[in-house]
Amino acid sequence: MHKLKVLVLGPSSFTTTLIELQQFLKFNICDKILGVSNFNDNYDVLIFHKDVLSNVQKKKFIDNYSSIKILASNNVEKNTNYDLVLPLPTTIKEINSVVEKLTVKKIFNENSSIKIKQYLLDKNEKKLIKKDNFVVLTEKEIQLLELFLNRKEPLSKNIILSLVWHYSSDADTHTVETHIYRLRKKINDKFMDEKFILNNKEGYYL
Repeated sequence: MHKLKVLVLGPSSFTTTLIELQQFLKFNICDKILGVSNFNDNYDVLIFHKDVLSNVQKKKFIDNYSSIKILASNNVEKNTNYDLVLPLPTTIKEINSVVEKLTVKKIFNENSSIKIKQYLLDKNEKKLIKKDNFVVLTEKEIQLLELFLNRKEPLSKNIILSLVWHYSSDADTHTVETHIYRLRKKINDKFMDEKFILNNKEGYYL
């Protein structure tokens, strides 16, 4: 993993302290922000002091920022829209720990989410999502969707049986048909999408 880049926003006392601690931190710090309105999302994490939220321009920038957002505050903060609230005062160990944990969590979540057509497959939550609606999937249904996604050509029932069920003694081509039928019905009932899984004489495909 590359060394993380962290953007810090806050009063000079806050940013200066973090910069002075740079040698003890496991990430690179930047506190230079020349123009909030045209600043790019090229940082892994944004750490900002509560005081900057009183600045309308900076608050808008923070709210629209797509990377990990950590609010540093001397007060107990509840129901924020940020990834974590870092209580102040804090320690070097705690700062390193929260940045590392949130980054690992983000990578895990990104790797567990797959775009399929106009849907999002969340493998972690076992959900197929479209806008505000979702259906819960079984492990086998997720395996089927991943297989269809990774193989562009239609797949026969025998191939699906070998790759998903590994020719298990308690499975046959009827097992494949049943699972695909249930998956199709589940998606159509929720999203009114009859063409999510297609098939022709050669097999099934997305």
